[in-house]
Amino acid sequence: MKKQKQIQPFNPFDLLSEELVFIILDLIAQNPVDLKSFSLTCKWFYHVESKNRRTLKPLRSEFLPRVLTRYPNSSHLDLTFCPRVTDNALRAIADFCGPALRSLDLSRSGAFSAAGLLSVAVKCVNLVEIDLSNATEMRDAAAAVVAEARNLERLRLGRCKLLTDMGIGCIAVGCRKLSLVGLKWCVGVGDLGAGLLALKCKGLRSLDLSYLPITGKCLDDILKLQHLEELLLEGCFGIDDDSLSSLRHEHECKSLKKLDVSSCQNLTHRGLTSLLSAAGCLQQLVLAHGSSSITLDGCSITSDGLKAIGILCKALKELSLSKCLGVTDEDLSSLVMKQKGLRKLDITCCRKLTGVSIAQIANSCPSLISLKMESCSLVPRDAFVLIGQKCRFLKKLDLTDNEIDEEGLKSISGCLSLSSLKVGICLNITDKGLSYVGTACSDLRELDLYRSAGITDVGVSSIARGCSNLETINISYCKDITDKSLVSLSKCSRLNTLECRGCPLVTSMGVAAVAVGCKRLAKLDVKKCQNINDSAMLTLAHFSPCLKQISVSETGVTDVGLMSLGNIGCLQNVAVVQSSGLTPSGLTASLLALGALRKLKLHSSFKTLLPLQLIYHMEARGCAFLWKDQTPQEELDPKYWKLQLEDYAPLE
Repeated sequence: MKKQKQIQPFNPFDLLSEELVFIILDLIAQNPVDLKSFSLTCKWFYHVESKNRRTLKPLRSEFLPRVLTRYPNSSHLDLTFCPRVTDNALRAIADFCGPALRSLDLSRSGAFSAAGLLSVAVKCVNLVEIDLSNATEMRDAAAAVVAEARNLERLRLGRCKLLTDMGIGCIAVGCRKLSLVGLKWCVGVGDLGAGLLALKCKGLRSLDLSYLPITGKCLDDILKLQHLEELLLEGCFGIDDDSLSSLRHEHECKSLKKLDVSSCQNLTHRGLTSLLSAAGCLQQLVLAHGSSSITLDGCSITSDGLKAIGILCKALKELSLSKCLGVTDEDLSSLVMKQKGLRKLDITCCRKLTGVSIAQIANSCPSLISLKMESCSLVPRDAFVLIGQKCRFLKKLDLTDNEIDEEGLKSISGCLSLSSLKVGICLNITDKGLSYVGTACSDLRELDLYRSAGITDVGVSSIARGCSNLETINISYCKDITDKSLVSLSKCSRLNTLECRGCPLVTSMGVAAVAVGCKRLAKLDVKKCQNINDSAMLTLAHFSPCLKQISVSETGVTDVGLMSLGNIGCLQNVAVVQSSGLTPSGLTASLLALGALRKLKLHSSFKTLLPLQLIYHMEARGCAFLWKDQTPQEELDPKYWKLQLEDYAPLE
């Protein structure tokens, strides 16, 4: 009898080419859980995923040889999770990656020297970017080694405080292709080093000299750079009016788009005029901390100053007046009425503004996509209705600590592109108002309801149903929130940040539901939720592989729960203050299990109870201890709490 020929089952994956699989992998690359699931499907997928991966962010440097063997085509290596990267580790990177490596981030790593950097510079000939920020022990010898990377285009050396002009000079001579250089807080570098960079690296587009002891001497050469687009001079106290008065303007820097001279305390309008005359095509001017086109945060701006801005800057895109306490309705109205194209406006804590200003903003700036107006307490409720009616393109709206009510939320829900809404400490909003937002704003990614006491499970559930792409939500101190809210939020699969501290009705069951449903959960704050215990931690340990930060202070979590979190390989930040279930021995075991820990907040009583060698070991591994000695405080009613803040506000 003849044997029947076995028919091989048809495998549909045989029809896929590697190129098609690479496209699929690029689409799911943002979620490490999806990538892992994909690679474990079959051996071929495992092999293809290894070939496609270009960016690596390992948790421990000792695993580098195995990781680089698995992913031979890696071109971007981020070691910010690895506090100790030795010279041997850098040699392994150079040997395994070689010319394929294009980017290396060592901004949070230490323990390497010039010898290790030399291996990378010599063997990784196509390296175009390296970040050595915070290498506080790095000296000129190491800078001379970096200069061997001839193709380097982007170099960050922030807080390398031992570098001098000599080391920067070596880099300027060796790395002629540099287009971005960051030297913030390199206090050993002066006019000579900055000037050499300008003379040798003609292709520079971005230069950060913040907090350097430079004067106006080097600016003459810097402003001759024909491609310079961004110049950051924050906190350069040596730059004053006299040093800028001698600037030669025959080589006007027509390419410069952004200039930051915030915290330059010795610079007045006279010196600024000299500087601006050498930068004729400037688009963004930062006079205080910020990144808007014009940022005046915290400045004592006068009416004449705002009028001058309105006259001279007729095409503003971004304006930030945060904490400019002297700004009045008349000042702001005269400014914004001429800015029809304004896209971003920040008037946070401008407490003199009323509905007059908001009406002028709404009527004059219909193209606004971002409006921040936290703590504008004189703005009436009907003004928020006007915002929703006129500013239909809003994507980000911060109304924290304002008088907005459900009618205002109903109007604002007409902003269909809204992605971020902050209505914390808004005591007039209710579930009904949130239901309007949940029904209309399907693109909402971030929602802040901090201390908005009128919100219950009904409102949160309406948001969860209508905003399936929600990524961040803060419901802290909303006392009526229960597990029902968390169960509804568990349907938002993209949720990565949940803050629900001070919600006494939330239990471990709600946290477990979020852990199971939200695989991308990265930040969880359940401080002062006394009904959360070890069972929640055990569920998180099993279902939340992406968790990086957690606060379980003043909860029912014990040694068992904390130790179980050791299964989460990327957990970096843990706060566990005032937890009666912790013991010194249990805490010791837990800390040894948490291999990726970078920051730990503990009650100060444990400082003498933990073994000193353990503390040294954790600090050597890159973990910082924050010792707290406060005792639990009784929470105030939100309305009374807000009134207290107003009592302490500065008198006008």
